[in-house]
Amino acid sequence: MAVRTLNEINLEYIREMVFGSEPDVSDGPPTDNTTELLAEISAEHPDGTPADTGQSQLSEPLQSLSRERSLTREFGALAVKLGIITGVILLLFTLVYGLHYNTEPGMNPAIKDGDLVMYYRWDKNYRAGDLILLTFQGQRQVRRVVAAEGDTVDITDEGLVVNGALQYEPEISQKTQRYEEGITFPVTLGKNEVFVLGDARENAADSRIYGPVNIKDMQGKVITLFRRRSM
Repeated sequence: MAVRTLNEINLEYIREMVFGSEPDVSDGPPTDNTTELLAEISAEHPDGTPADTGQSQLSEPLQSLSRERSLTREFGALAVKLGIITGVILLLFTLVYGLHYNTEPGMNPAIKDGDLVMYYRWDKNYRAGDLILLTFQGQRQVRRVVAAEGDTVDITDEGLVVNGALQYEPEISQKTQRYEEGITFPVTLGKNEVFVLGDARENAADSRIYGPVNIKDMQGKVITLFRRRSM
């Protein structure tokens, strides 16, 4: 049995529709209109499939719409990710870390006016040499811890003395002296107390004025510094 192609089946169907069951050869060949109709319907692609009757033209808008929807989904997913990242950063800098813009000269030259200080809120284990952030008379300031709980601090003509030992402070260029209207020395630190000084020893407001500071009144420990000139 011969296998007929889809084109042959379509041609036979058209002939039946046009001529009836069988074409009458006595009447001559099909008319020009019939031939054109058959040629139009039997038009094929090179691979033998029926000719495109407008499907490609219809698919272009659908493809464009699909691309737009895909881009919309991608932008939406990106916006969600950025929102999550922003929320995590805000949460970290609200509960864990903090930033302080320094505007006072008490820590020159270590920290200058305009420097940005980053501090860690949860580390309360302060030791001599640590830089901490606290508030004095409504103003935030960075100061250096020079003594901790149980230490006895004194300031003599020779300088800073802790537990009877004169402190060697190579990073300090100014002489450490008492203030006339400051606290009375020597002073022994109680539980959870630290003694802080500014590096600019001649004009810094520090524990020589307001005395030992309780750890609970501090914002945190300085962990890094961003210089204004670097930014």
